[in-house]
Amino acid sequence: MTEDVLKEALEALSPEELARLKEEENREWRESLEYVLRVEGFARVEELLRLLDEFLYLAGYTPANRLSTPYLNTIPKEKEPPYPGDLDLERRIANILRWNAAMMVARANKKADGIGGHISTYASIAELYEVGFNHFFRGPEAGLDRDLVFFQGHSSPGIYARAFLEGRLSEADLENFRREVHPPVPGGRGLSSYPHPWLMPDFWEFPTVSMGLGPIQAIYQARFMRYLEDRGLKPRSTAKVWAFLGDGEHDEPETVGALHLAAREGLDNLIFVVNANLQRLDGPVRGNSKIIQELERLYRGAGWWVIKMVWGSAWDRLLAKDQEGHLLRRFEALVDGESQRYAAFGAKELRERFFNTPELKRLIEGMTDEELDELTRSRGGHDLVKIHAAYKAAVEHRGSPVVILARTIKGYGMGPTAMAKNVAHQVKKLTEEDLKEARSFLGIPIPEERLSELPYYHPGPDSPEVKYLLERRKALGGFVPERRVRFTGGLGQLEGYLEVPGEEFFQEFYEGTGGREISTTMAFVRILAKLLRHPKIGKLIVPIVPDEARTFGMEALIAQVGIYSPQGQLYIPVDAGTLTAYKESKEGQILEEGITEAGAMADFIAAGTAYAHWGISTIPFLITYSMFGLQRIGDLVWAAADQRAKGFILGATAGRTTLEGEGLQHQDGQSQVYALAAPNLLVYDPAFAHELAVILEDGLRRMYQKGEDVFYYLTIENENYPHPPMPGPREKVKEGILKGLYLFRPGEGEGPRVQLLGSGPILPQAAKAQELLKGYGVVADVWSATSYKALYYDAIEAERERRLLGKARRPYVAEVLEGHEGPVVAASDYLKALPNLIRGYLDRPFCALGTDGFGRSDTREALRDFFEVDARHIAYAALVLLAEEGQVPAKVLAKARKELGLELRETPPHRR
Repeated sequence: MTEDVLKEALEALSPEELARLKEEENREWRESLEYVLRVEGFARVEELLRLLDEFLYLAGYTPANRLSTPYLNTIPKEKEPPYPGDLDLERRIANILRWNAAMMVARANKKADGIGGHISTYASIAELYEVGFNHFFRGPEAGLDRDLVFFQGHSSPGIYARAFLEGRLSEADLENFRREVHPPVPGGRGLSSYPHPWLMPDFWEFPTVSMGLGPIQAIYQARFMRYLEDRGLKPRSTAKVWAFLGDGEHDEPETVGALHLAAREGLDNLIFVVNANLQRLDGPVRGNSKIIQELERLYRGAGWWVIKMVWGSAWDRLLAKDQEGHLLRRFEALVDGESQRYAAFGAKELRERFFNTPELKRLIEGMTDEELDELTRSRGGHDLVKIHAAYKAAVEHRGSPVVILARTIKGYGMGPTAMAKNVAHQVKKLTEEDLKEARSFLGIPIPEERLSELPYYHPGPDSPEVKYLLERRKALGGFVPERRVRFTGGLGQLEGYLEVPGEEFFQEFYEGTGGREISTTMAFVRILAKLLRHPKIGKLIVPIVPDEARTFGMEALIAQVGIYSPQGQLYIPVDAGTLTAYKESKEGQILEEGITEAGAMADFIAAGTAYAHWGISTIPFLITYSMFGLQRIGDLVWAAADQRAKGFILGATAGRTTLEGEGLQHQDGQSQVYALAAPNLLVYDPAFAHELAVILEDGLRRMYQKGEDVFYYLTIENENYPHPPMPGPREKVKEGILKGLYLFRPGEGEGPRVQLLGSGPILPQAAKAQELLKGYGVVADVWSATSYKALYYDAIEAERERRLLGKARRPYVAEVLEGHEGPVVAASDYLKALPNLIRGYLDRPFCALGTDGFGRSDTREALRDFFEVDARHIAYAALVLLAEEGQVPAKVLAKARKELGLELRETPPHRR
């Protein structure tokens, strides 16, 4: 019987007959399997199941519950769609770009030996990009359907080479690759080493070269697109997030740490493309196994749809010829270290080592060395037809994110020095032999006598190649990458900027708490709650918290605005009916990420850059446990700085001595110092609600009204104490808060004078020290040091102006202390390095008190005594400085030490 006759007979069965037939089939399959299990054993059962899997896979089917599939292409040849472009022209374009990218790096290192750069990564990924550029990546003119593309960082020379053909970069620009400070070629701009939006703000969108940061950011960008859509801030669109990453990059935890989130939330707007060139910096990624198979298990296990592109079209004929599966079983036995040899050494190696059985030798009977050479290079990631089939399937897939595992060759086409060799990543220069071979392989029409010049090749603005790629980009919505800051209006936006609340909105927080004790965290949460209700910007605020909202007293906000969940809330929470019920909603405003500071920071970046990607000025407030903030996610904070993110990061439960009882791993005395690193990160350690209000008001104005590319880090604490009203004169105090220092409480009376600087929770200790010093006849002025970073930056700027520009401006810290006599004691709940930043700019004795060392569990009082930052130590430090100046008798020191109960030890806290 034919297949059609059998199908007709099946369709003719009644439901009862069909049920009986299936029952009989099931019985026969079970009995056959039982026979094999009892007689031949479990190993034979496993073999049969594997053969069945192979059969299904070769027929184009992949069982959903398999973590690993045969080492073949997911999309078989017969299911590949027709190619929509000019294959010959696109291959030629890719090869021109390969050549120019290599010349760019080689020329840069010829002019300045050691300037660096990478040739081999782009050589391996060129076709993967070109299919995207010519048929998939939608540019900014596509509006809200535009795609976000994360480029593999080391491939940047190839992206510049393409922009050169597009007319966006000149040859002079290419000559200035990695020469941004003093570009050697006049008329050209310096090109950054890797994708850097800070340095090329009209070109790059995402910094990706720090391994793992591109993938995790891509996931949260895709999820933030859905967040914007579900909350009605952005119309639904077909936009995709594409992320190109390396196989070796998967060893970074950030690369794989959020894969489950993408699958759990069904992010079918996300496509990963893994450039599996099998090599990392020093050698094979997995020399003794197969990285593609390993990654397939990883992604399928996490819930992604996996498309493998292992073999190029040259293998299709052999696969069709191999009816008994010998080639497939040889593929399964192959390891990446072996595979690398074939790409490096060619036909002879392949003939002798790969086709190593009689059955395999018969498959290649009659094949020439040239044909076998083509086999060694024929990998899925270099085959335009197979790449297009994979991309098309990925774009059309629904219900889950997609990863494309593309097998490529590192240094493809770059000659014997680089191609598939362990040194490929480090190659910056090409030998004469390399140049000749690359020119021949890539088909670049440059005469041999000019090769030593390392010449670029441009086919001309009217050439078929240039016309084609420009037509394709026009059809897809313009150039990619391109960073175009756009604001679309609406939701309180005026000419691109927000109508942010002014002083009247924050007025109530200037008035103090009337003796009631609260923490700066409580003060912040109240301000945030009010901002969420603001008619103009309330909807744009994005609270972000990594599973610590209750720790920070934010329970009421969960009930007020809800936690975002694309599924809504499919259950009744156990605390339903209470004022602080746990509320998940598709329109929820809070991004509650679970225990992942890296994920929360990736959220912050997505929300903080939406103004540039979508023209929507969302305002992120990331509230995190400060000890697990900048210390843990400093690399992502740096990435936020690079891509000009805006928003507020709140380091809650901050301070070494404020968080009593928690101990060494939880007490933060260093985040304020870490925050010095990012130049555009403004840093504050407020002590009171009025300081917080002034800083937040200023931040909203600077970032969202003036459009400054800055973001903020504020440390807030959980210690309760009364918050006084803002002292006067108000405008001068506000200026001082923002500049980093203002007079909080002047001293009264006559006697030796001293200046006490406190910040955050240590400011009340300085105020208590002021009272203690009265008992020794000393008058102290108390200052609130809200930002040592602000004071430091102002001071180094003043110093530079004096040194280079001949200006006589004094640093603000020296200027504001003028007229306030006496030595300075600066006490902080952070490392002494922080207040010591200003020591050199003050012409008077100076003592920094801080919390250098490991934290430990105890009460605040005990901790502050241990680290020598409480009121008693502040007062005693002041007396010592005065005694050294001869303003206080030595006997007063002995008296004070006894009365203050100071038991000083020889070993400092940081050595204990």
